[in-house]
Amino acid sequence: MRQNIIIDTDPGQDDAVAILLALASPELEVLGITCVAGNVPLTKTIYNARQICELSGKIKTPIFAGCDRPMRRDLTTAEHVHGKTGLDGVTLPEPKIKIETTHAVDFIIETLRASPSKSITLCPLGPLTNIGTALKKAPDIADRVQKIVLMGGAYFEVGNITPAAEFNIYVDPEAAEIVFKSGIELIVAPLDVTHKVLTNNEWVSELKTQDNYICNVVAAWTSFFERFDTEKYGTQGAPLHDPCVIAYLIDPDLFAGRSINVEIETKSKLTRGMTVADWWGVTDRSINALFLNNVDAIGYFKLITDRLRKL
Repeated sequence: MRQNIIIDTDPGQDDAVAILLALASPELEVLGITCVAGNVPLTKTIYNARQICELSGKIKTPIFAGCDRPMRRDLTTAEHVHGKTGLDGVTLPEPKIKIETTHAVDFIIETLRASPSKSITLCPLGPLTNIGTALKKAPDIADRVQKIVLMGGAYFEVGNITPAAEFNIYVDPEAAEIVFKSGIELIVAPLDVTHKVLTNNEWVSELKTQDNYICNVVAAWTSFFERFDTEKYGTQGAPLHDPCVIAYLIDPDLFAGRSINVEIETKSKLTRGMTVADWWGVTDRSINALFLNNVDAIGYFKLITDRLRKL
């Protein structure tokens, strides 16, 4: 049975791979792609989503513009990682796909209300502004969401934008707090798991041997964004973060984690956006998330390659 999903995203090279993986997978029905400001400003995330859909050939996938800034903060972006466009590394054609006129938040609300309860999974790959805003505007939709599978946060791996916080949660901690307190089933792919799926020369070389344009584009993106992480962490490759969300939906057995309580720090200047994960169960706070911390990396990259070459 196909899973109905909405992808909420701020593309980003790794977001792009996640979107391509979803569009290439018969297990998933992508009802829409909602864009949010994050890795780059909203105008660029919309443009990038259009390019990605055209690259995939799935040109009927509806794309929606969402929030252009966090709920209560100034926007922090990540061009230092993803480049000025957010998709640096290869030049793609000017996209022809038009975006929908409905605001992304309204699309999320209207689609959930119009669909059978618990039939749609939300897949946020960036800051949680659109999702948090939708839940604040229409609290009734919380009971209609099947689950939320998101990339964000960290515990053992601490932060990648500050010493304490992962980028997606840091950008809009208030939105993240709404999501984590929503009562919706949450599966979280934090840095603890994404840092175990590092790109490598063998995988990039394999992509290049597929005689497939999309695989070559992904190889070029990978070669670009690797440079930041290899310099920062001293690793051989870069974490391929966002496809973890889609890979989990396709094959959850690739992953392992623990059901725990996760709270979001919104007050402290020092630890803004920290995902305070009660990994050891030292509080009496209620469990609200499956927090992933392990992955079959070989199986993960094989899944991505197998699907991309079929687009």
